[in-house]
Amino acid sequence: MKRIQLPCGESVPALGQGTWNIGDDPQVRQEEIATLRRGIDLGLTLVDTAEMYGDGRSERLVGEAIAGRRDQVFLVSKVYPHNASLRAMHRSCEASLRRLRVEAIDLYLLHWPGAVPLAETVEAFEALRQAGKIRHWGVSNFDGATMQQLWATPAVPPPR
Repeated sequence: MKRIQLPCGESVPALGQGTWNIGDDPQVRQEEIATLRRGIDLGLTLVDTAEMYGDGRSERLVGEAIAGRRDQVFLVSKVYPHNASLRAMHRSCEASLRRLRVEAIDLYLLHWPGAVPLAETVEAFEALRQAGKIRHWGVSNFDGATMQQLWATPAVPPPR
C-alpha cells in the first residue's frame, strides 16, 4: 500500500476507508463492520468518519469495527461547523470519542467553513490537542480563499 508522509513525519496510507452512509441500516451492520475490518486487514488503515454521518451512527459502527485494533488505525473524524466554537467543539469531540470508543482521534477536521471565527476554531483545536483528545487537526471542504483566511489566522501554528 502506497503511503503518504505527513508534515509531522508520520505516514498514512494513500487510500483510506470512508464511512459516509454506513451504520444507518441495522440489517447490514455486521456486514459493514466486517467490511471495515477486512479493509484494515488489506492495509486500508486510514478510516474517515464524522459526527454528522448518521447522527453519530457511523462513529459508533467504526468504534465497534476497530475495537481491539486501535493501534492499527489512523482515525479521522470531523466536527460540524456549528460545533466549532471553544465550548461546543469540546463537547462534540468528547461525544465522538465516546462513540468511537477511543481516547484520542488522530486527525480531527472542521467539516466545512461556518460562522464561528477561524481563530476561535483554531483555539478549540489546539486546546483539544494540548489535552490529548486529538493528535492533529485540519480542515475539509475549504476553497483556496478560505484556506488563505485560515493561514492568515494568527493562532495557526506552522505545519510540523
